[in-house]
Amino acid sequence: MPPTGKRTPFALNASVLVALLAASSAPTPLYPVYQDRWGLSALSVTVVFSAYTLALLAALLTTGALSDHLGRRPVLVGSLALEAVAMAALASAAGAGTLIAARVLQGVATGAATSAAGAGLVDLDPPGRPGRSALTNSIAPAAGMAAGVLAATLLIRYAPGPTVTVYLVLALVFLLQAAAIAAFAPETTRPHAGAWRSLRPRAAVSPPARRAFLISGAGVVAVWALGGFYSSLGPAFVHLVAPGAPQAAGGMVFFALSLSAAVTVWTTRALRPRTATLLGCAAVPAAVALSLTGMHLVSLPAVFGAALLAGVAFGAVAQGSMRMVLDRVPESDRSTTLAAYYVLSYVAMSLPAGAGVLTQSYGLRTAAHLYAALVALLATAALLTLTRTPSPAPAPALAGAAPVGPPGAADAASGPAGDGGYRAVW
Repeated sequence: MPPTGKRTPFALNASVLVALLAASSAPTPLYPVYQDRWGLSALSVTVVFSAYTLALLAALLTTGALSDHLGRRPVLVGSLALEAVAMAALASAAGAGTLIAARVLQGVATGAATSAAGAGLVDLDPPGRPGRSALTNSIAPAAGMAAGVLAATLLIRYAPGPTVTVYLVLALVFLLQAAAIAAFAPETTRPHAGAWRSLRPRAAVSPPARRAFLISGAGVVAVWALGGFYSSLGPAFVHLVAPGAPQAAGGMVFFALSLSAAVTVWTTRALRPRTATLLGCAAVPAAVALSLTGMHLVSLPAVFGAALLAGVAFGAVAQGSMRMVLDRVPESDRSTTLAAYYVLSYVAMSLPAGAGVLTQSYGLRTAAHLYAALVALLATAALLTLTRTPSPAPAPALAGAAPVGPPGAADAASGPAGDGGYRAVW
């Protein structure tokens, strides 16, 4: 297929990533509505959030190579249809139990769809513009999360049925995308046997990547834990600081973080991986300090400034650390190394469940102090490790050099056994 024939499928795959991550962040502004309507505690909200991230992680570990065996189109069409079902389940949720079940279903669908869409972008990378898929894989999800929070916030304010409308709109989007993929997207890989075997979870760090994984790991945990806090408890934190603030402010704080992360991925793309990671780790203590300052001074602008700084930290560390880890990994080990990276990332993003337990026992103010201290200590440990560990000699160029992507997910597997090539998605 000529390069011009790839433009529409490329844009379609990118739009899928945007929509998937928009759906992942859409519930954030709705958490206060759920709390008022069903009397949910902060712990319940963090359990709902963690259920999604853990289901997404499980799907990434098991379905990451599925589209290599069945083809990109059938996996995408099926996953998008399942995503539409998950949106319908969210729209009809009547309590914490049904909300958790719907989010688990959404996590499974999102994991399968993002793996296939991210791989499709790599398949369609224009020969004249190498690296376009990497940049799209990195920025589209962050932009999607920002768009999802913004759209949900506006619909809450101006549309009837705030806990229904946004999900019905997203369900329609996913059905239209599934139809468009089936009608217009060419199959970019050759299906082959081994689909059932490819579902076996795999996660291991390739020996050449272990050193980078160890020295950047604390920073990775810090920024993903921080992002998880803003996504799940951000609205409650805003309400604590400014009880009289409009309800929309709770969702917009995570919008600020997501938008800042997307901009940071773009602006730091030319930095060395270690430099980007150091920059991001340095921003974490400043972000948590500003956030706590906003809480004590009852300053909503300070809270939003902290969210912007947290986005800088997230974008810089997520993309810098992934490049550090994958710099020396041979193609045959890239899939399992990426899986290990995201095991660490998504476990860290589920840590707000612990903050929910603390909130239940001691209140959000105390929980915020303890959580901030933990995140700042992790980032400081990463800074000390990175500055005191000598930089290795430049690695030889690897085929398909790895792109990155921050709050989302990745896997790689485009060889016959599902262990070659690369794709990065959230």
